[in-house]
Amino acid sequence: MMREVGAALARDLVFAVRDLLPIVLVVAAFQLLVLRAPLPDLAGILSGSVLVVVGLALFVRGLDLGLFPIGETMALGLAKRGSVWALTIFAFALGFSTTAAEPALIAIAAEAAAVAAEAGAIAPTPDAQQSYAVGLRLTVALSVGAAIVVGVIRIIRGWPIHWLIIGGYLGVLVMTVFAPPDIVGIAYDSGGVTTSTMTVPLVTALGVGLATAIRGRNPMVDGFGLIAFASLTPMVFVMGYGIFVS
Repeated sequence: MMREVGAALARDLVFAVRDLLPIVLVVAAFQLLVLRAPLPDLAGILSGSVLVVVGLALFVRGLDLGLFPIGETMALGLAKRGSVWALTIFAFALGFSTTAAEPALIAIAAEAAAVAAEAGAIAPTPDAQQSYAVGLRLTVALSVGAAIVVGVIRIIRGWPIHWLIIGGYLGVLVMTVFAPPDIVGIAYDSGGVTTSTMTVPLVTALGVGLATAIRGRNPMVDGFGLIAFASLTPMVFVMGYGIFVS
């Protein structure tokens, strides 16, 4: 068992180096050929790059060993019990908790609060910025929880995904007209930062596991698409949050 895990980790390290190498080459080429300046703190860059490669390989291996199996197992178990309420509650809790803990969302919420304070949209005090950032995070987390519930119901009912996505983006366009201009960019970015390291693996595992457990559903056709909802609804909710705050 340990030998298999070690071999898989070695493969993940090779894949991580392969994936990161183009980024390193592009940055180095622009630094040396366009900017014509030596790389600052070369030792730090090299050591940091090694840590990124190792961390990425460990993260990918952890997904395969832990997050994907547990997500699929819980989805299968809840589907076999036949309790739609339990499944929807689990879907909402999963979407809400993973999004609230998303590092990218924490970072962008803090940055948005600082910029809002500088622009005079909120009081330039630490308490006001903290309240704004927490409110933004909770709004996005609630939106993702609601999105995962809609996605789960779609899989259960067999609804076509394209009509829901088209309707959702029409809602985004309408909200863009009425939302304060200073919140629109944050709302659009919120749709991207929510679908990151914490949310994507578990939500994907939930969708695939649920589609596998329900007779007549195709995991390839019906199991994917939850992430599309998770990136769509935060834009609507955050613009609504901006209207409420303003």
